[in-house]
Amino acid sequence: MNAARVAERSVVVRVPATSANLGPGFDTLGLALSLYDDLVVTSLPEPGLDIQAEGEGADEIPRDESNLLVRAMAYAFEAVDRPVPGLRLRARNTIPHGRGLGSSGAAVVAGILAVKGLLEGDVEIGPDTMLRLATELEGHPDNVAPALFGGLTIAWMDEAMPQHKKLLVHRGVSPVVFVPSFTMSTSVARSLQPLQVPREDAVFNLSRSALLIAALTQSPELLLAATEDKLHQNYRAQAMPETDRLVRALREHGFAAVVSGAGPSVLVLADGPGRRLEAAAVAERVADTPWEAHMLAVDVKGGTVKSLRPGS
Repeated sequence: MNAARVAERSVVVRVPATSANLGPGFDTLGLALSLYDDLVVTSLPEPGLDIQAEGEGADEIPRDESNLLVRAMAYAFEAVDRPVPGLRLRARNTIPHGRGLGSSGAAVVAGILAVKGLLEGDVEIGPDTMLRLATELEGHPDNVAPALFGGLTIAWMDEAMPQHKKLLVHRGVSPVVFVPSFTMSTSVARSLQPLQVPREDAVFNLSRSALLIAALTQSPELLLAATEDKLHQNYRAQAMPETDRLVRALREHGFAAVVSGAGPSVLVLADGPGRRLEAAAVAERVADTPWEAHMLAVDVKGGTVKSLRPGS
């Protein structure tokens, strides 16, 4: 693609929030949720970077090359041997930052999709390449896979190459996410886990992960049992006691509550829309600190990119 053609192109990108782990599926299972970051990227004829953002985290987002989205774009351009043009970015974010809802994975995916759109007609960046690039940047595929492809995803590594399988979620599964005002560092959360776990705990999680696939795709009535975990949530509880208390309280009331990603948000996989309201009522009654409830759907599309016509 010649420089003039790149300079004239704008694309619109939308990427969903994600919740990884889902209880027992540590670093493997992820779910796309109907909460989105939106981005308009325009390539410029001259070198430079112009970033404007609104919404979640807007005050903290870097306006230079250290911006994660910009780094993802530069990484994707380099991967396909194309120069980085001047860029104008307009972001509207609704995915909370540092809350376990895949905000960093969404930024990485948004950057790669933006490059895919800007280079359309010159370089084809396929699904496997996008997943590989996103995983290399994010470090693991459990958040970027559902952000890219939507739905419920199983992600794994095969000889250092990320793979995924997308599954459709039973229509009776109704997610609600409880988001606190405080944040949690993913790296800190990971540091609290031991390098080895008892054999019986590993077997326990294997059984629950298998059951969770059945519960999410066929039998929502099994979600409470299917979301039990012994690999990571208990170890991380000391770093986010409010989250641990809310998860335990919701589960005691019969709701399939888990830590969303590395936390501190709490995801409830309710077996029906009405149950979400019941979960919200329980959370309001038992929580020590305020939690914002988001009644969501499972996103089935994943990240999207489309060209923006001049003047639109």
